[in-house]
Amino acid sequence: MPEHTSRRGLLFGTAAVSAGAFLTACTSNENNDKSPAADSKPAADDKPGKHVTIGFAGPQADHGWLNAINENAKSRAKKYSDVTLETTEGSNDTAQQIGQIETLINKKVDVLVILPADGKALTQVGLKAMRSGIPVVNLDRIFNTAQAYRCWIGGDNYGMGLNAGHYIGEKLKGKKNAKVIELAGVDSLELTKQRTQGFDDALKNYPNIEKVARQAAEFTVESGQAKMAQLLQAQSKFDALWNHDDDQGVGALRAIEQAGRDEFLMVGGAGALSAFQAIKQDKGVLKATVLYPPTMAASAIDLARALGQSKGVSGLAEYEIPASITLYSAVVDKDNVDQYMPTGFR
Repeated sequence: MPEHTSRRGLLFGTAAVSAGAFLTACTSNENNDKSPAADSKPAADDKPGKHVTIGFAGPQADHGWLNAINENAKSRAKKYSDVTLETTEGSNDTAQQIGQIETLINKKVDVLVILPADGKALTQVGLKAMRSGIPVVNLDRIFNTAQAYRCWIGGDNYGMGLNAGHYIGEKLKGKKNAKVIELAGVDSLELTKQRTQGFDDALKNYPNIEKVARQAAEFTVESGQAKMAQLLQAQSKFDALWNHDDDQGVGALRAIEQAGRDEFLMVGGAGALSAFQAIKQDKGVLKATVLYPPTMAASAIDLARALGQSKGVSGLAEYEIPASITLYSAVVDKDNVDQYMPTGFR
């Protein structure tokens, strides 16, 4: 997925939370629904409080994951009778997005949720909001300083690679001289480096496995197909493939089908609906995908509402919301795919 980055273990402030237990409950009220689908969770039973106007600014939805981010935020806000959501059109042009955020600041929204097109480039506008008294929930792509946000929530790119590597390692544990290959994302992005590092670190636990090839694609169907075709041509036989992104995985699967190859297992990344459906059907090489949940946007709305109403997080003793929340990169395979199906993005 294009350019969304996160931190591993880098925390500012006093508290960090694994969002696996957090995903829905950001206020002091109880919610016992354990379904992971943000839109399916009943927010209506949470007693209305002080009205909160939330400004939401994200990049252009030019990727399935980014579109799901926008939809999760909008759907979640509609669950609350005490929330008004002011959204921008979204832009990958940093100057334009800065202008959109400044407009929200001038409107004096109560809280801002910002997924910056470029965290470094938008740090100053985050600082401007905070200094004007508007708390910021920084979503996924992180600003350069913790002074630019009140809370960061995002995915775990290193954890994606780590969990993908362990899943593959366990599947190939009894196989001698096993070979794996990797279809990465955009190599210029820090998130790609983190995913590869996690994958490589996991494979160190399995001395019988060797990574024999790696190609970087561009998070698109076309690049996935082209780069996968190159890998297949170069590697006459291997046992497993990890693909960083389910959107480019659509192209990778096309190349695999065209080549008539099926001697290996494939693990995807992010959690696209198409990947979940293929995993459930269990008729091809795709056996699992590692999540990078767009439901983080729904949780960001929950956090913003909690900030606006001066509430904490249900299940935690602290009076304030945490400073940093890292989502868990769960592995979804045929054993649990039905549970996660409602979270799949198109």
